Amino acid sequence: MRLRVIDFGSVPALRSQAVYHGLAEAFRPGDGPVLSLVNPSDPYVCIGLHQEVALDVDEDYCRGAGLPVIRRHVGGGAVYLDAGQMFFHFIYPPAQVPARAVEIYPRFIEPVVRTYRALGVEAAFRPVNDIHVHGRKIGGTGAARIGAAAVMVGSFMFDFDIETMARCVRVPSEKFRDKLRLTLRDYMTTLRRELDQPPSRAHLKTLFLEQVETCLGVTAVEDRPTAAEEAAIRAAETELADPEWTHRLGRRRAAMGVKIAAGTHLTEGLHKAPGGLVRVILRERDGRIDDLLIEGDFTALPDDGVAALAQRLRGVELTGAALLPAITGAVAEIGLDLPGVAPGDLVAALLGALHRP
Repeated sequence: MRLRVIDFGSVPALRSQAVYHGLAEAFRPGDGPVLSLVNPSDPYVCIGLHQEVALDVDEDYCRGAGLPVIRRHVGGGAVYLDAGQMFFHFIYPPAQVPARAVEIYPRFIEPVVRTYRALGVEAAFRPVNDIHVHGRKIGGTGAARIGAAAVMVGSFMFDFDIETMARCVRVPSEKFRDKLRLTLRDYMTTLRRELDQPPSRAHLKTLFLEQVETCLGVTAVEDRPTAAEEAAIRAAETELADPEWTHRLGRRRAAMGVKIAAGTHLTEGLHKAPGGLVRVILRERDGRIDDLLIEGDFTALPDDGVAALAQRLRGVELTGAALLPAITGAVAEIGLDLPGVAPGDLVAALLGALHRP
């Protein structure tokens, strides 16, 4: 099978995210798979689909440092991105990938792991969707459905600016930020840290395409975007730059707070699941869910499934006995895939948000 490889090289921050969004939106039934490669020429902060900017990003710092904040259509957490990372994006017909994300990740991470190993870096897949070297993270990945395509994204870490990463995320205190810096230094690694001499981009690309061909059973063919794909990429740039898109959850959250009255409480609950942090904003009325917003750095397929779940839970009694079957049933009916986040994790977040006099 032919795999189109489109290497965009070094491009501005917004375009580095727009390329795979546009390629996926332009994807049509019957199209063959695509692999895109790109490096951002300038730094930025990228947040996950289900995150809230005001809670996860230090916006004042980012404005002062000239760092744009871009929301992607893929789940996961906020991350600082710059020219030290080469992004890869697998864009495939859904029929050619496993149905569940927990099966998608190992398939497409395998050529990444093998590329690191070919360079002398002892990388290994760590579920749900990370790549580690002797206990240190060297990369994460994300999966999504965008348009008619299944998408799996990730990056090769040539280098990583830990100091800026620690500054651009929102933390409760400066003492916490200091601890974050130390944790990032202890538990993250890069090609520069692992090797005496990091490879050139061209050499890494050659090794990666060899492993992609071997692992995925494809023939990699260098190509260029079509006119339709270029138009879709430009449209994606416009969408991703729209403040309404960037701050969409904040506006939803503000609307939830309007109807506070006797017997009604607006609260927040947090729960750390294996697949990421789950944050719920709960409007409780007389012991039942009146309105609900589910946020976090988890992955969810389809991307509107979390909103559909929140909608279906309105009116459910806020007890474990009522919530667990309601969430389990709704997840099944929607076909919601939350790798590493079980119904019990959502119950824990909701019960943690309960108003207590």
